[in-house]
Amino acid sequence: MSNQWNNPDEQLKEMQRKLQNMFGGKRGGKAPKGMFGLGAAIVTLGALGMGLNASLYNVDGGHRAIKYSRISGIKPEIYSEGTHLRIPWIETPIIYDVRAKPTSIQSLTGTKDLQMVNIVCRVLSRPNQAELPHIFRTLGTNYDERVLPSIINEVLKGVVAQFNASQLITQRDKVSRLIREYLTERALYFNLVLDDVSLTHITFSPEFASAVEAKQIAQQDAQRAAFIVERAKMEKQSTIVRAKGEAASAELIGEAIQSQPGFLELRRIETARDIAQILQKSGNRLVLDANSLLLNVTESSSVENPKR
Repeated sequence: MSNQWNNPDEQLKEMQRKLQNMFGGKRGGKAPKGMFGLGAAIVTLGALGMGLNASLYNVDGGHRAIKYSRISGIKPEIYSEGTHLRIPWIETPIIYDVRAKPTSIQSLTGTKDLQMVNIVCRVLSRPNQAELPHIFRTLGTNYDERVLPSIINEVLKGVVAQFNASQLITQRDKVSRLIREYLTERALYFNLVLDDVSLTHITFSPEFASAVEAKQIAQQDAQRAAFIVERAKMEKQSTIVRAKGEAASAELIGEAIQSQPGFLELRRIETARDIAQILQKSGNRLVLDANSLLLNVTESSSVENPKR
């Protein structure tokens, strides 16, 4: 037994006998020819199916693909949406999402008057489809994480330093336009396209916010004081005008009395009429004589009749 296991030829013969017994059973020690043919066909079809599956890849909507070859490296061709062929083990597809993707970056920077401002900038970015091979060589697949934080912080600090803290509020449109222009120019250097750039939040330090609030309160107090002074001037002017009017009225009345003695009689009649109307509307019953009503006809008139 020991000589048999030490001889390689004997081991090979023993393995052949075991295989024949396994496939042939007890019918003469030989396996049927049809069984070997069917097994080979199944193995062949399985190998072909696996090879075909490994040779196909899909590119979904909103994506683009490039190929990396173990022989020639990154290929310049860009593949659009659909199913494409590749050589298994030699070629590897690299798929990029070319849809606009939002990114928000927060930056703490200083203004021209040395005030600290916390700004949140939101951008919509996507890769330049024609430069996907170059982007993969230089930046890889996480291009946005490598590029956007650095250029956004740099541009924000450079633009905000040109304005005072108050100008960031009063000239926000200008600040946003400059940031958009500089960011778009810097992103194109890395083959990135920015569809939108916006400043979503601008927050100042608590000390600056308190100073702005105090300034606003002081301005409101000054405007209120100016309004009070102006109102006093208008009231003074109104009093002067009213006094002048009363003086002019008194002067005219005096002239009328001197030139027209019947003016007082007319005024007495008008006053009596007003008293009668007031008493008529009153619910109380009063008994008044003619003197109380200023209608005593027996009393001599203050106007002398020139014919009498």
